[in-house]
Parts: sequence; structure tokens; C-alpha cells
Amino acid sequence: MKTSIATVSISGDFREKLEAIAAAGFDGIEIFEQDFIAYDGSPRDVGNMIRDHGLEISLFQPFRDFEGLPEPLRAKAFDRAERKFDLMQELGTDLVLFCSSCHPQALGGIDRAAADFRELGDRAAARGLRVGYEALAWGKHVNDHRDAWEIVRRADHPNIGLIVDSFHTLGRKLSPESIRSIPGDKIFFVQLADAPLIEMDLLYWSRHFRNMPGEGDLDVTGFMQAVMAAGYTGPVSLEIFNDQFRSANTRQLAEDGYRSLIATMDDVKKAEPTLKIDLPDLPARVQPKGVSFVEFAARGQEADTLGTLLTSLGFAKAAKHRNKDLSLWQQGDIRIVVNEETEGHAAHTYNARGTTVCDLGIEVASAKDVMTRAIATGAKAFTQPLDMGELEIPAIRGLSGSVMHFLDGESGLDQVWDVEFVKEAGADLVGAGLKCIDHIAQTMSYEDMLSWTLFYTSIFDVQKSPMVDVIDPDGLVRSQVIESRDGALKFTLNGADSYRTLAGRFLAETFGASVQHIAMSSDDIFATAETLKARGFVPLKISDNYYDDLKARFDFPGGLLEKMKEANVLYDRDEKGEFFQIYSGNFAGGMFFEILQRNSYKGFGAPNAPFRIAAQKRQLPPKGMPSA
Repeated sequence: MKTSIATVSISGDFREKLEAIAAAGFDGIEIFEQDFIAYDGSPRDVGNMIRDHGLEISLFQPFRDFEGLPEPLRAKAFDRAERKFDLMQELGTDLVLFCSSCHPQALGGIDRAAADFRELGDRAAARGLRVGYEALAWGKHVNDHRDAWEIVRRADHPNIGLIVDSFHTLGRKLSPESIRSIPGDKIFFVQLADAPLIEMDLLYWSRHFRNMPGEGDLDVTGFMQAVMAAGYTGPVSLEIFNDQFRSANTRQLAEDGYRSLIATMDDVKKAEPTLKIDLPDLPARVQPKGVSFVEFAARGQEADTLGTLLTSLGFAKAAKHRNKDLSLWQQGDIRIVVNEETEGHAAHTYNARGTTVCDLGIEVASAKDVMTRAIATGAKAFTQPLDMGELEIPAIRGLSGSVMHFLDGESGLDQVWDVEFVKEAGADLVGAGLKCIDHIAQTMSYEDMLSWTLFYTSIFDVQKSPMVDVIDPDGLVRSQVIESRDGALKFTLNGADSYRTLAGRFLAETFGASVQHIAMSSDDIFATAETLKARGFVPLKISDNYYDDLKARFDFPGGLLEKMKEANVLYDRDEKGEFFQIYSGNFAGGMFFEILQRNSYKGFGAPNAPFRIAAQKRQLPPKGMPSA
């Protein structure tokens, strides 16, 4: 299976785009006409430059407003086509996209359009070129792939074929199933784009809100099943128009695009195994079993301060690493590793960002399978030298250069705590009632949220929630939950637009650290609060006004509201159950811990976020001063 991407899909100048597309692993490109025109080089030079990058020119596009024109506009359209044919031959490509006409003087009629394309086919054939016809969702007379196919069918010319685009079909809520009946050799090219479901003008939606397959809500997999069932054997290409992408990281966008194509076509292959898809067999998305460990990079006084906080939270130093300066802190099923090494990944992370989470361990059924799938979809493997007696635990690079290790029971990797660590004698593992990690909150720039959503959903068997707005006194933070189907693994991805927000300030002060907070669950949050108080834990102080408002909004059993106020517990309730939260104060540039209790409640306490953030901001030093 050959992969391709339209140059309009990613940011950068033409040369930057080519470098990123080639590095991501694509086979070819669609040259968007504006990219070519803006480049200062001859057509022949451009074609050679593309091939020097190991890429082919899959398609030249677009040619607009061709069919159904009255004279003299019709003759002028054929003259324009001949000039584009000249250009294509100089570039070294044989396929051009003609999209259905939006010209105000264009005349309707299937036979009229077919006659125009039949004549155009003769002219293209004389030069060894092909023309693909695509129905724009907002075309004046042709806005349905079925009508475009009928025009191609009646044109009945070997050099005239159909181009189908998932957005133009799915955006108009058309079923792609009719594509199955089209002869595969008459589908000259396929373009893919996803999009969030938004009710708006089709043209505006298309030009500003498309995204990579898997990042939106359209049934791109079903669309490609129909295309492949037709017998299509050509390239699968991306054509994305997105305002956010126009200023995003060029290489990241290209990598996202490649990841999205591989993941989508693997889904197609698994959904309909009889289809002929030239793609290696990949393991299915892996069901995560939960967080095995969270590793902090810290050193000296900062490591001591973190240890004091962990002790106040009920953790005990349970073990030390045999070879390295690593301490294992444990409570319930929660493992926190504090890495004070002066060499290696954790040391580099500490030098760049100070105390921060540098590594996450994810428990899976098969570490081998998750690594195979991750690498195939574009993730970068991570390795560093091992000392004697250490296990080789597979890992990939995660958000902001952090690392994600995969542990399983199948290969014994989950025994690392017995193999590599020596238990501390007399460690008090009674704890404070914290059972497991409920979720991990990762903070990033808003423009990176789609990338990391795609990263997780391409590798793991997880579902994503709709994106919501979290109100900060100084702006908005977008938040989206990535969650395994059984809830064992949950990430909240928080995208900051402004460095005035708490999330944005965290990114600025930590130079882009990935994890801002860790949420841990308790079965009895009030018993936990009592134990923590005795251990010296100081919770985030919540305003009295918050509890007065709770009293007006909810009915509570006698004494419960007073208990919440005394312990600084936040509260929410939905139709399924109740939710209690306690937060630590800020540490290490704006990190914090959360303790929660879920009583059949599935959310994350979003209504409490503005009040929690306001309380956290009251702890911060004046703007312009670094956090503690």
C-alpha cells in the first residue's frame, strides 16, 4: 500500500514539507498548486527535488471550474487544461485532479459534462496523462460521488477516472457503500480526511476544520472499506485543510498523518479481512491494564522535598535499586520511583526541567505486541544502556520527550520490582488508604492535543471523550479524556492556549514537562483525610464561598457538608453517583496530587475546576516570579 499526503496538509515552506513528509515514511505527495506557485524553482527542478527526497508525485491538484461551461468559457477551460498538462509533464507526474465546477455560469447535465471529459480524455491520452474527477460537496451541479461516477462512466474514456474524498462523501452524510460497485480500475485516486461533527456551511467546515483520520468523528474506516472492496489498488492519500495545522510543527504533522493512515488501513484490514490490503499484519490495539509506575526525575534537596510530600501522603520508601540511585515509594497498588541519577534519561530530564515526571510504566497483556504496533504507527523506540541484572523493558518516547515503558506478566517484566530492587527493612506499607492511580493529567499546548489523542488511540484500545472547556480565571484550557474501556487507564489531556492559565504557567516554568498532576483513589476519602492530617499533609485550601454554594445546590445528609469543609473536600454529583476530591498544594513548578473517591461517578469533577484553579493560583507567587 502506497501512502501519500497533499502538501497543503502541513505547515512550512515547500522544502520543509518535503523533508518532513519523507522523514515520516510517506511514498508520495499531492502537489497543491499554491505550494508549487510559491516555490522559486522551475517545474523540472521541483520534480527532481521531490524525487531526490525519495518521493513520487502521486497527483497534481487542483483544476477548478472545467465542465459544463458555455462558449467562449469552454474553449478557455480547455486551453487552461493544456497549460496544466505542460506543467505536469515538466514535473513528471501523470495524474491531475479536476473538481466539480462551482462556476456561476456552469450548465448542468450529466451528458454535457461527460462530453467535456471525453474530449479532455483524448487530449490527456495524447500526452500519456490521466484526469481524475472529484465531486465537491458544495459543487454547483455535481456534489455527490455517485453523480461524478455517472459522468466518468458516460465519458467512457480510459484516461478519465474518478477521485473520491472521504470528506466530500461523509461530510454530506452520504453512504459510501455505493463505491463498492464502481470498478476499482476506474477509481484513479483516494483522498482521506476526518473532521469533528459540526453543523456549519460545508465549504467553511471543509476549509478550516478537517483533521487526520482518527482525530475526528467521521466513519473514515467504513469509507475505506467500501473503496478497497471496489478493488482500488492505488495510493491512499491525505488532504487536510485546518487552520490550526497551518502554524503547527511540520514534522509532527507529517508523523501524525503517517500514523493516521497506517492505523486507519489496519482498522480496515481487521474489519474486513477478505480485502486485499498490502500492509503488514499488526497486533490489535492493546488493552492497557493500568499504570505500573510513575517515575520522577529529582535530585538533592528537591528529591528530599518530594520524599517529604510522599511521606505525608502515606507512601513509604519500600525499596532501593540494586545498581542505580532510584528509590521505590509504594502505597496500595501505586508505585512512585524517584530517580536521582546524574546520567541517563532521568538526569537529562532533570537538567532541562527540574523535578518532573520523566517516565510512565504501563501494564499491558503483551509488551511485545504494544511495541510492534507503536513502532509501526510511527512511535520512536527508547533505549539506554543496561547494567548487569537489569531487565530489558521495551519503551517508546512519549509527550515532551518523556518515556513510556511497557510491562507484562507474559514475559516476566512485571517482576522488575523483585529482580532489580532490594526491599527496605521495616518499611511501613500500611499507608493512608490510597489504592491505585485513577488518572494522570498531561498538559500540553492546545495545538498538540490532536497529535497526542491520535498517539494514544492508535496504540491502545481506548476511547476518547468529547473535548470540554475548563475555566481558568485567566483563560480557557481544553480538556479531553483518553480512557480504556474498563477504566483501568485514564489520561486527561489538557491543552493550554495562554501562558496566563495555570496549565500554561506550568508549561512555561517547567519548559514543557508532560505530567502536571496525578490522581489517586481512596475508598473512604474522609478516613484518608484524617490519616493524612496526622502525617502532616496540608490540603489545598478551598474558599468558604464554595461550600455555601454547595449547600444551595445539593441536599446533604446531616454533617457531611461540615466534614467536607473541614477537610477541604470538593464534591460533585451526577445521575450515576457522587464524587469527592482533595488536592495537594503546588510543588515543583506547578505539579500537584489529587485524592479522589468515586461512588459510581464516571466524570472528573469538571464543575469544580474553576474553584480548584483559583485556590491553586492563590498559592502562587506574584506573576513573573518562579513557583517553588
